[in-house]
Amino acid sequence: MNAKWIGRPVGGFVGVLAGAAALGVAEIFAAFTGGAQASPVIAVGSAGITLTPEWLKEFAIRHFGTNDKLALLVGLGATVAVLAVVIGIVARWRLKPGLTGFIAFGVIGAVAAVTRPTGGWTTAVPSIAGCLAGMAALTLLVRAMARAGLTSRPSPRTQAEPETAAGIRTDPKPGRRGLLIAGAGTLVVAGATGLGGRLLLDRKNVGAVRKAVRLPRPASPAKAVPAGAQIRIPGMTPFVTPNNDFYRVDTALTLPQVSPHDWMLRIHGMVDRPVELSFDDLLKQPMLERDITLSCVSNQVGGRYAGNSRWLGASLAGLLRRAGVRSGADQVLSRSSDGFTVSTPIETIMDGRDALLAVGMNGEALPVAHGFPARMIVPGLYGYVSATKWVVDLKVTRFATDRAYWTKRGYAENAPVKTLSRIDVPQSFAQVKAGRVAVAGTAWAQHRGIDLVEVRADGGPWRKARLAPVPGLDTWRQWVIEWDAAPGSHRLEVRATDGTGAVQPQKRVPVIPDGATGWHSVVVTVA
Repeated sequence: MNAKWIGRPVGGFVGVLAGAAALGVAEIFAAFTGGAQASPVIAVGSAGITLTPEWLKEFAIRHFGTNDKLALLVGLGATVAVLAVVIGIVARWRLKPGLTGFIAFGVIGAVAAVTRPTGGWTTAVPSIAGCLAGMAALTLLVRAMARAGLTSRPSPRTQAEPETAAGIRTDPKPGRRGLLIAGAGTLVVAGATGLGGRLLLDRKNVGAVRKAVRLPRPASPAKAVPAGAQIRIPGMTPFVTPNNDFYRVDTALTLPQVSPHDWMLRIHGMVDRPVELSFDDLLKQPMLERDITLSCVSNQVGGRYAGNSRWLGASLAGLLRRAGVRSGADQVLSRSSDGFTVSTPIETIMDGRDALLAVGMNGEALPVAHGFPARMIVPGLYGYVSATKWVVDLKVTRFATDRAYWTKRGYAENAPVKTLSRIDVPQSFAQVKAGRVAVAGTAWAQHRGIDLVEVRADGGPWRKARLAPVPGLDTWRQWVIEWDAAPGSHRLEVRATDGTGAVQPQKRVPVIPDGATGWHSVVVTVA
């Protein structure tokens, strides 16, 4: 086959090999500098999350759910692979433009790493090292291609000295074996450095340390969950959400690995006595155990971004009183270990609700995905203004002075959870048998409670559902009603009334700026 046509796919493969070597070497250096956050792919991906418009973030959450970050990484990896192919094809024609492509990658990765909230000059090292490794690999492989006669051959300078686009004289012998050896060597380097870097980064995983944590007994235990809190119908949502099933929505592309031995919480700003707490200090605080439902502002009507757990933690209000909040302060600006910030109105922490600095979830130390070693929990507020995971810093300040990640992007400063209800059984488009059918679901209005749930079929009269008992105002509440189902297609709707007497509004509104609302409905077919 003509070398011209063979050379193009080989050039693309050469680009991919060089790119793999660059990423592998970058992983090794990331393990010794800024950790996973300094890896070029993670740094660029995290910067991409920050720069992504809010409508696109909501689209990703709505369509990919908790796999939104996986989708981003897959898309980013595919983009890098395509660009590497282009670089390889270009480099077989002219080496310098190909090398320039790797320089551009290095610059983008370094800038992305340095400009992250936790970035520093050392976090640029992995991108720079990866760039140099990629350039070296590309040069080696393109020269091997030239010796194999697989680089492009523009008009020769002289008939006596034909020269390739890479500036290398072409050996009249094919040299294919040398190209294979160079390619195999580059592949080995890419695999060894990538795997080695990953193993070194995994050594920082705090999973084993987390399992060794022994939580103290609560000074104030939670009330027993009443018998009947769980509606016993197949397919019904559990009253207590298992840790592995609890929703996760955050901006962390990789989970922060924070060792409790290194963790320190700082309370400062508009306070009389700045406070610093180690993890051992925190565990010595009087512990409160409470059942609290959390929900995300990104939750659509009928969505699943809500969960109920039994949390263990110190009183957040008590810690702030220990620091002494000064007059005029109206918010706590909390920061996670990866630099993410949340703004919480001080009045909602200090008004008597069970706001926690939590260390436990459903009887065990917080899972890493849910904030280990410590996180905030403030009942009645959406997570983006109350539930900072991997929290390390509490700054007592004013809304007029400091703005948090989401409030900078147009979300409301004060975001109490809206009254919502949903039908869990039967699910939309389900087929059920005619006769008596149990319709059941969940409703929540944290810190106000649910006093009434009503259901109707096909726009008919509202009927009152039976409410399951709950341990307090801060959890969701299950409900059930019997429906006489006649053959045909039917639409079921639900609405709730909270403890203040406010009825869930019918009109649907989007999640921005302070949460969605509207009646949830399902369409079912009765056979």
